[in-house]
Amino acid sequence: MSFESIMLALALLFIIEGIGPLLFPRRWQAYLREISNQNQEVLRRIGEDFVTAGIILLIIFA
Repeated sequence: MSFESIMLALALLFIIEGIGPLLFPRRWQAYLREISNQNQEVLRRIGEDFVTAGIILLIIFA
């Protein structure tokens, strides 16, 4: 994987992550408040699921 590919992936991540706050700032704030009230174990599990999904996608498409 080249440096250019990593930078393109990072750019796409920034674009996707920025769409929510850009288009729906009030909903985004409410979402963050709800997330901050979650149990740490729930948040850890969500993070684990995202990392696992990302690794699987990298294996499939890399």
